[in-house]
Amino acid sequence: MSKLLLCSAAVLLLTNGAFAGEKKLMHCFAFTPIATATPAEWDAFFKATDELPKKIKGLRHVWYGKLAHPLKHNNAIREYGVCMEMDSAEVRENYGKDPAHEAWSKAYAKVHVDGTTTFDILGQ
Repeated sequence: MSKLLLCSAAVLLLTNGAFAGEKKLMHCFAFTPIATATPAEWDAFFKATDELPKKIKGLRHVWYGKLAHPLKHNNAIREYGVCMEMDSAEVRENYGKDPAHEAWSKAYAKVHVDGTTTFDILGQ
């Protein structure tokens, strides 16, 4: 039993170390919602956002939701956010040109006020 625990611990340590040097990129943005956006428009946005990793090569995961603490930026209150895990900065550069991004943008336009607070985090 102790050999199994030691092997499990070794695998866990090695696995965690393998991810430490990843060169991925996290693209995040916060936005102000349109007060009159309908539930159907929000559902379309959520669906389109969920589909992005299936449609854009190198976009791995997407998280979105209401911010735990709204952000104030340039007299706007950002209440929602989206983060996208991408394989690299190159994926980030190309994602805005992808046809799937254009389709997603149409759904996003119906739930957010123009303007976002955007930042990218580079893996070390």
